[in-house]
Amino acid sequence: MKSLYTELQWLPAVPADFAARIKAAGASEQPLGRELQALANHALDLDQSIRLAKAIQKARTAGHPLDGLTPFRLAVLSNATIDFIVPALVAAAARHGIALEVIQPSYDQVAQEAFTPDSKVNSAKPDAVLFAIDYRAVPLKPVFGDAEAAAQNVQGVIAYLKSLQAAIKANSGATCIFQTFAPPAESIFGSLDRALPGSIKNQLNAINAQIGEFCLETGDVLFDVDGLAQTVGIADWHDVRMWNMGKFAFSPDLIPLYADHVARLVAALRGKSRRCLILDLDNTVWGGIIGDDGLEGIKIAQGDAVGEAHLAVQKLALDLRARGIVLAVCSKNEDEIARTPFQSHPEMLLRLNHIAVFHANWNDKATNIKAIAEELSLGIDAMVFLDDNPVERGLVRKLLPSVAVPELPEDAALYARTLTAAGYFEAVAFASEDLKRAGYYQDNARRVQLQKQVEGVDAYLASLDMTITFQPFNAPGRARIAQLINKSNQFNLTTRRYTETDVQSFEDDPSTFTLQVRLADTFGDNGMISVIICKPGSDATWEIDTWLMSCRVLGRKVENMVLAEILEHARRAGITRLTGTFLPTERNKLVIQHYAKLGFAQVSEDASGRTEWALDVAGAQPDTAPMRVISQGFTPLKENTVV
Repeated sequence: MKSLYTELQWLPAVPADFAARIKAAGASEQPLGRELQALANHALDLDQSIRLAKAIQKARTAGHPLDGLTPFRLAVLSNATIDFIVPALVAAAARHGIALEVIQPSYDQVAQEAFTPDSKVNSAKPDAVLFAIDYRAVPLKPVFGDAEAAAQNVQGVIAYLKSLQAAIKANSGATCIFQTFAPPAESIFGSLDRALPGSIKNQLNAINAQIGEFCLETGDVLFDVDGLAQTVGIADWHDVRMWNMGKFAFSPDLIPLYADHVARLVAALRGKSRRCLILDLDNTVWGGIIGDDGLEGIKIAQGDAVGEAHLAVQKLALDLRARGIVLAVCSKNEDEIARTPFQSHPEMLLRLNHIAVFHANWNDKATNIKAIAEELSLGIDAMVFLDDNPVERGLVRKLLPSVAVPELPEDAALYARTLTAAGYFEAVAFASEDLKRAGYYQDNARRVQLQKQVEGVDAYLASLDMTITFQPFNAPGRARIAQLINKSNQFNLTTRRYTETDVQSFEDDPSTFTLQVRLADTFGDNGMISVIICKPGSDATWEIDTWLMSCRVLGRKVENMVLAEILEHARRAGITRLTGTFLPTERNKLVIQHYAKLGFAQVSEDASGRTEWALDVAGAQPDTAPMRVISQGFTPLKENTVV
């Protein structure tokens, strides 16, 4: 069972031509990002990870573009040996779509690097700093039975970690990633260690809880190493021989697993976590084949081992939906037959109202998955496809390599566990709107269906009975604003990333104009769907630093309404000119003509495709859409109006 984690068994086995492909990549002068990511997307051991990392480094050194991979700079501060961890991090990051550059200071220089303003780490200005330290790096002594001394010890460790965080924030501005501490395997009192105040295990439990609270408060990132170590076994995690010989904080056999977990967090920081789970039906959601076995013949019931295994898949799907993951169905079946268990089987946990898009037909599954993504207005790379059939899994991987397709074992009892082990839905923050996200996408799919029934765009927009609400940045919206800034890729003009702390600084800066935009319609509340940041420029100009929007509301002229709101406030502020920038990425081609469509004049373009745009405020009159406008929280408050 442990091998599921230690061998990364949710990933396909390493291909026989792995070495040859690595060699070919090293000799190629073509863009290599896609090929290197494809190679990384296998169950690599440590040696294979190191070989892939060398190929990535060689490509980077030679100046070959790593197309499709998002750059990220990560500094790693540790009290242990990390020489083998660094290349594993680079390889695992490629798996998750990240071109990772690791800043590695000298051994055991955690405090020196954090507190020295011009240290190697601070001078490098990384995107994030990983504090890869274990319990041996903090001032912690056993004080058996002394609760007061234990509390002081705990607060001392937390204060130390907070001081590291403050120093990194002040000196580099990087996001901090804090690990929880895996306790040593050795016990002093046996089971009593957990409960006895002052034992190492008891103190580490308290410290880990406070690290979690600290990260939630500050917007920094939590890496639950304690949870990971307990999953694979504390005794296997701590290899005392390797600590004594080489100061390895954990077993080298577990480095690929550790690296994959770090890479998931980095990917989540860059908005690359998956958003939709697409389910096959026969022998995945239920046991048996509905078309052959009928409603009474499929296995989906308590008291039956096979039935309970598939119920576990359904329960996991529902739990994921509850936290905001969209559910869809992709099955080779007759539509009416495939829907029958959802409507009529008394043991089914999943019902049709849980499914945003339902595709049951005889098309190939890659075609159906593309259609599902289109209906949900999500990218293909937001999809996870769960299917028991290895042939179907292989087809989707070949035709849609951006779709995550976990390998599944023969035993259906392990399907749910394998899906969670893969970590496709990693989150670094949580906002209350996440709970509603699955509903948002489900409603959007219904809007797509409505649009097919209504003649003409204007008639369709009018039928939606939309209300758009504009507010400046504020404390209640701060976490969601930061989340959108770090997750939005397609409708994002500059793809600049900001932390919650950055968002608060914009919020507090009276010279910066900000907008958070919400949209509601006849199907419900879409939540926050757009974020704007305008910074002051010279000569009565606002420079649009950030303009992003959820693709769920594309085609409704929301961007026109946003521009009208910006113009309204610009005129009040005496601003005469708006300027905007388009910074091209692999994923934002959707908005390459955004400013042109809104009437901006192009000012410049450089070799990278970066374009600069300008609009005179006085004469600008963007086309608007039939929707009620609410503008609140600004000074002075504008009365509600109807366009």
